[in-house]
Amino acid sequence: MSHVRDHESVKIIERCQVSPPQNSIPTTSIPISFLDIPWLYISPIQRIFFHEFPFPTQTFLQTLIPKLKHSLSITLQHFIPFASNLVYPPKPHFPYFLYQDGDSIPFTIAESTTNFDHLISDSPKHVTDLHPFVPTLFSPHTSEDGTRYIPLMAIQVTILPNNGFALCVSFHHVVGDGRAFHHFMKFWSSLCSKNGDSTSLEASVPLPFHNRDIIQDPKGLLKLKMMENMWNSPTPSKEFAVVYTDMVRATFVLNPDQIERLKKWVIAKCSNSDHFKTLHISTFVVTSSLIWVCFVRSEEIIGYDVPNDDELYHLIFLADCRNHHEVSIPSTYFGNCLGYRTVTMKRSELVGNNAIVEAVRAIECQVRDVQSDPFKGLDTMTPEHEGRVVSGHGVVIASSPKQGVYETNFGSGKPKMTEVVHIDSSKSIAFSDCRDNEGGVEVGLALGRIQMNNFTSIMKKYLSDITNLNH
Repeated sequence: MSHVRDHESVKIIERCQVSPPQNSIPTTSIPISFLDIPWLYISPIQRIFFHEFPFPTQTFLQTLIPKLKHSLSITLQHFIPFASNLVYPPKPHFPYFLYQDGDSIPFTIAESTTNFDHLISDSPKHVTDLHPFVPTLFSPHTSEDGTRYIPLMAIQVTILPNNGFALCVSFHHVVGDGRAFHHFMKFWSSLCSKNGDSTSLEASVPLPFHNRDIIQDPKGLLKLKMMENMWNSPTPSKEFAVVYTDMVRATFVLNPDQIERLKKWVIAKCSNSDHFKTLHISTFVVTSSLIWVCFVRSEEIIGYDVPNDDELYHLIFLADCRNHHEVSIPSTYFGNCLGYRTVTMKRSELVGNNAIVEAVRAIECQVRDVQSDPFKGLDTMTPEHEGRVVSGHGVVIASSPKQGVYETNFGSGKPKMTEVVHIDSSKSIAFSDCRDNEGGVEVGLALGRIQMNNFTSIMKKYLSDITNLNH
């Protein structure tokens, strides 16, 4: 074991590799589907889970760490792509996932003196407070013929003595979407809580479905066209620079009662319009409308340049298309199965008196559109897509309340908090289910401290006004 102090609040206890059980998997090659291609150059996903475990470090090392490693090894046997490399050969060959016996993922064990209650609180904390808990993915390497081999996952478990632990996973989106990742996490945590006994596990957490040939190219040449877009676009050499000075992250909880009141308020506002009467006012539609409007309005900071009212703002959301009636992809499919849509509105509409209702109309229209044609527009996605969102007036809704992130129990109870770490560098807003309110929504976002204060005040005012109008 090595004892190296990497950060003032984190001490590395051990760095090791975890692989599937030896000789349990033959050499396996899995092709990418056209639904994986848009995510080839996206920056790594980083999700952290904070769990309570009120024991000293030595107890943790002797009890839970061996279970975590053993259950992870068995889990990787079933979720092969995470233990694989993405093999990216030169044009005209397509990338694919390759597992060879002995392939493994880096697993880091650390210890931190950071205050546990501070880490799991909803209130604003500096974004860099979470960075020491994030594992680093191994760098890609390139063979003589120009083929790149890209490792896909890394895990770090950080012990917070006598309080709990932080388990953070970094992975490349190209290997799978949020639904696939949380399937992996629930399988691993369930196996760990059963001390590695998988005999009764499948009834509660089914095995993943790996056959990517089930993804049918609706236009025949879509996969080739999308890869041509990638080949013809400049490969990002590194992640864009982010300045974290005075940037904070916070979690906002909308409980079921607030969501229902918001729906009723929107329906009442729309009652005199025949067009609005046909709208499906879902939890996602009203929540994303409220958050987007508050986000845009919070930019009005004294001394800052505020865009003019005709400037266009964009909200990008992703939709899980498993079990869609046109594609018939099973819920256990492991890979990417996402449609996406961009909602575009003028700033004047998002700061006007009827802003939330106008946002509801625009977002609901795109939700219906993705339901009718889930994969429309995928062939236009390129590596520059994320860059345009980050640099312009765009924001992405990441994750979903339907993923059940609080169902991840390693034997010490459900998480006390879970967060999407990379929202501080990707201009994203994270939605998840609620740890304490079934049917509620947790919203995580990262902003400058002044803008965060503005956002908080604006959102509280909206929720207060809507509550009063419903009485």
